Amino acid sequence: MAPRCWRWWPWSSWTRTRLPPSRSIQNFGQHFSTQEQTPQICVVGSGPAGFYTAQHLLKHHSRAHVDIYEKQLVPFGLVRFGVAPDHPEVKNVINTFTQTARSDRCAFYGNVEVGRDVTVQELRDAYHAVVLSYGAEDHQALDIPGEELPGVFSARAFVGWYNGLPENRELAPDLSCDTAVILGQGNVALDVARILLTPPDHLEVLLLCQKTDITEAALGALRQSRVKTVWIVGRRGPLQVAFTIKELREMIQLPGTRPMLDPVDFLCLQDRIKEAARPRKRLMELLLRTATEKPGVEEAARRASASRAWGLRFFRSPQQVLPSPDGWRVAGIRLAVTRLEGIGEATRAVPTGDVEDLPCGLVLSSVGYKSRPIDPSVPFDPKLGVIPNMEGRVVDVPGLYCSGWVKRGPTGVITTTMTDSFLTGQILLQDLRAGHLPSGPRPGSAAIKALLDSRGVWPVSFSDWEKLDAEEVSRGQALGKPREKLLDPQEMLRLLGH
Repeated sequence: MAPRCWRWWPWSSWTRTRLPPSRSIQNFGQHFSTQEQTPQICVVGSGPAGFYTAQHLLKHHSRAHVDIYEKQLVPFGLVRFGVAPDHPEVKNVINTFTQTARSDRCAFYGNVEVGRDVTVQELRDAYHAVVLSYGAEDHQALDIPGEELPGVFSARAFVGWYNGLPENRELAPDLSCDTAVILGQGNVALDVARILLTPPDHLEVLLLCQKTDITEAALGALRQSRVKTVWIVGRRGPLQVAFTIKELREMIQLPGTRPMLDPVDFLCLQDRIKEAARPRKRLMELLLRTATEKPGVEEAARRASASRAWGLRFFRSPQQVLPSPDGWRVAGIRLAVTRLEGIGEATRAVPTGDVEDLPCGLVLSSVGYKSRPIDPSVPFDPKLGVIPNMEGRVVDVPGLYCSGWVKRGPTGVITTTMTDSFLTGQILLQDLRAGHLPSGPRPGSAAIKALLDSRGVWPVSFSDWEKLDAEEVSRGQALGKPREKLLDPQEMLRLLGH
């Protein structure tokens, strides 16, 4: 949770028009006369969905003004806190987002939690349209006995820890065990496995090449890690894995490691993959080759010398986390053996009645992210974990829209979110042209900043973020890294003079 800076903020730095305490946002709007033809649009969330939505609106409406509100003190969401630290090329999209934020028709307000510091209804009163793009900031619980044991973490928290998410900075996972189990077979699971198994000398190479912005605390822990084996467990079979070929290839080629794939898991797969779409077919062919073909001399020698290993376990569903004899931490996980029922998209894993115990000292749950409801006034489907919507229009709430994971669920990659967000922006502009949105002037950020000021909330501007960015880059240079992320919100506020 971002901290609050409780202090009086001068009105001159907010707006030239002061909002008396007794005046509502609606009344305030009646006194707002400049740029009457300017659509005031608010976006909640500054991750890919939020920025891509803002980018589309600004590009396709020459007068639109877009304000982006973010609960963290810093922008960019999962690009900053979710993308693997050894994938710097993926983070280049931040350059595009920065250009959007620097537009004179766009403003960023960090350290503002919508639903707590300001309500969605207050935003709707101040803007012609509001877009909810706040993503999926929670994880799917396992709901099994032992999940609360020390040594069991969500992959989301683990990723947040090594990527510098302030709320996870004190996670301190114990990496003194030999074996880790990751539950789930998506890209996040492979990212976590790769980070766990990357040899210390390879981490140093990444540092020398300035190819990682992993936090110094996580780097220190990984240098001392004793984890040698990682099992990546899935309820279903090879045909249903959710990771992509890029992440699989990186695992296969990871220095100092070897894959452990049981050829039995891939029997009869050759004929079935012929019917698959090309991306899935290529992925399956790589899995099949790795599991069943004899490696060449050089690859065989590399695998023989590897001190670390990773493997995929299929048709296994977590049933119970097993405690150590003293009951103080995880010692293993009990897996129910499963089989598949159904055809195509309806395929599901059902237990056979058999179980298997897998010893381990670390369990990371990577079975999915989920969104949270943001405000009682916004409809929310707890089962699907999304805001009910039609093409981005929130059901039964005119002028309210959504984009990204909170719109469609936590699926796809950044380009998927880009397309989805552009579509929401397109729908919003269609409604604006059709006269479905309020026609009169709206005060926008002038009214919201006045409300925040009265509540002791100090927003962080994009220029403030650029000061923090410069500090991170400076600290990183001293360590031979692209940046060293600031982890403590209070320290960030102090650096900004608050």
